Amino acid sequence: MASTTRRRPPARTVLLDRAIEALPLFRLSDSSEDSVVAITADNGGRWRVLPAPGERLPGTFDQDVYVELLRRYQEADQPADGALTFTLHAFLRSMGRRVDGRTYEQLRGALGRLERTVLESEGAWRDARSGKAGHARFTLLSAVAIDRRRLTDRDQLALFPSLASNEPGDARVVLAAPMRSNIAAGDISSLVAARYFALSSPVARRLYRLLAAVREREDATWEVPLERLAELLPLTQRYPSHLQRVLQPAHEMLVAAAVVRQARFAQDGRSWAVVYEG
Repeated sequence: MASTTRRRPPARTVLLDRAIEALPLFRLSDSSEDSVVAITADNGGRWRVLPAPGERLPGTFDQDVYVELLRRYQEADQPADGALTFTLHAFLRSMGRRVDGRTYEQLRGALGRLERTVLESEGAWRDARSGKAGHARFTLLSAVAIDRRRLTDRDQLALFPSLASNEPGDARVVLAAPMRSNIAAGDISSLVAARYFALSSPVARRLYRLLAAVREREDATWEVPLERLAELLPLTQRYPSHLQRVLQPAHEMLVAAAVVRQARFAQDGRSWAVVYEG
């Protein structure tokens, strides 16, 4: 009797490097802005996100690609070499994205940016194994290779002229060693993949990631100055009224998804804070 291979069920939980998650990484828009993201961490260290020359910083689509990569890393039982292989078609379907020539190009672009955008820490990002937050300089992906035209499909592509320049391909990526080391050491935050991708706002998705990293327990309360929250996300708006207009729809999504019980703004004189309750 022929044997059958049991397919591994998709990973529901995404494990992330808590030290990275607590720092700003993705622009919450996909604009062509190529300026550096820079922040002073709570411990006084400095953190910068540096785009490759001529490229923009990673944005909203890249954020989703990053989360899906880490979901697949967990699903693959955290391979020791950090390597993941997949088809672009299957990857986009897993993200709940429409599959067409445009999204194939978006995915190729995102993977390239995650390989070339430099994360630089001077005492901000903490190495969990050494317990120190010293100098570090790395990218989220240490290698990306995409075969635009799979050998097994080349004979068939002539039958589909519309795929001549945007055909699906096989990808192999390698997650950065510093990030993998922190995850292996247990310095992690976790997301529920379905809950993350069900949030329709990039701001809500980033808030979900940030809350998972900074709260010790899911039922804990976290209060943060509004201006500081804008730096951590990051948001480009600076006036409190503008920030509140951006955050309020995301707050409503987080409450509806049971990520938090309540999210509210609090004012003390001229200062504003945001309070997230369990």
